[in-house]
Amino acid sequence: MAPRRAMWKTFSMEYSDDMASTQDTAQTSPSFIQNLIETARSFVTIVLVVVVARTFFFEPFNIPSGSMIPTLQVGDYLWVSKYSYGYSRFSFPFSPDIFSGRIFYHEPHRGDVAVFRFTKDNSIDYVKRIVGLPGDHVQVRGGLLFLNGQQVSCPPAGDYTAIDEHHTHMEGQLCLETLPGGRTQPPQGHEILKLTDEGMQNDTPDYVVPPGHFFAMGDNRDDSADSRFMGDDPEDLGFVPIENLVGRAQLVFFSVDMTHPWWQIWAWPSEIRWSRLLKGVH
Repeated sequence: MAPRRAMWKTFSMEYSDDMASTQDTAQTSPSFIQNLIETARSFVTIVLVVVVARTFFFEPFNIPSGSMIPTLQVGDYLWVSKYSYGYSRFSFPFSPDIFSGRIFYHEPHRGDVAVFRFTKDNSIDYVKRIVGLPGDHVQVRGGLLFLNGQQVSCPPAGDYTAIDEHHTHMEGQLCLETLPGGRTQPPQGHEILKLTDEGMQNDTPDYVVPPGHFFAMGDNRDDSADSRFMGDDPEDLGFVPIENLVGRAQLVFFSVDMTHPWWQIWAWPSEIRWSRLLKGVH
């Protein structure tokens, strides 16, 4: 019987050693709670970095309409610099009404492609080209743009077929418009699209841009709801308060044609406009 007791004693000691080893391992390894806290901390850090970057530096936007053709196409995705014009309440998520005006303000330039909040509904983002600054006289006569009494140069640049958000083809002509510069900005050249010289958008009053506002126009001049429309219609933009500026369009980082239904996965690669990727906005 003694040998059996010795064997049992030996087995008990070995079992106890195994239990102690397991307990030591359990005590020294990170607990589930610790892992959960670390995961939550990492997630919060990522969220804070994204919020700070989106608020103060760059924010992505996509182009849903053809009002800025040929500069921007339907399906373009932009990086917009938030710091270009300083910050207003519209620079922050949910646009909290915590202050008015702008801080660290930098005056926009004629020719800038800017994202701003719609004058009739501040929850809607618009993208247009800034044509007139405070004090400027802006008028369109016979399809020609006049700024401060001078016709803006726009020599022909060839035929162009635009495709809008409804996949409608529009035949027109390009011209190279050059807006006058400012105190620190040289003249800005860019292409615009003309479809016709008729219509109220091509014969406007002489608008005088009031203080604290700017005059915006789409590069697709005959298919753009912009500052040329000043009435009470819900779609009329009118003069845009400088406070409504969100940022300046800097770069097309992605662009997709969207001619096929989303479920046709095999068509996705052919939908990407590879030539527009990382294209600067001018």
